[in-house]
Amino acid sequence: MTRDHNWKAKQVDDGTYIVSIANGAEIVETLANFCATQNLSLGYIYGIGAVNEATLRFFDPDTKSYQDQTFLEQMEVANLTGNITEMDGKVYLHVHITLGGRNFQCRAGHLQAAVVSGACEIFVLGLDSRVQRVKNNEIGLNLLNL
Repeated sequence: MTRDHNWKAKQVDDGTYIVSIANGAEIVETLANFCATQNLSLGYIYGIGAVNEATLRFFDPDTKSYQDQTFLEQMEVANLTGNITEMDGKVYLHVHITLGGRNFQCRAGHLQAAVVSGACEIFVLGLDSRVQRVKNNEIGLNLLNL
């Protein structure tokens, strides 16, 4: 088992980890730290948990910019999914999330940031390769450079 002050993890086979993110920790920052610590530069992630603060993003292709909205309430992480790549020599996480509130309605979008409230359990599947992202100015997004 490996650990940091915001996460603990167990490697279950070659490149596959179960990561538990600490209560009060920010998910995206913590996952990026985990990936950098384990030298994971390509892979995918999925998980569940609970948060009490989340900033979601929606990309507007007309303006080529993101609209952010922050939600401050207890929410279940019904689904967290994304991929791990690199950009400018650093870990780059592209994560989407679906959150359910007390009223059983969902919010979903690109995850900018979220604070764990209770538990957050993530499976990280690392792949033995590297893929870079590059900014596509015409579209306005950081795309895979394949």
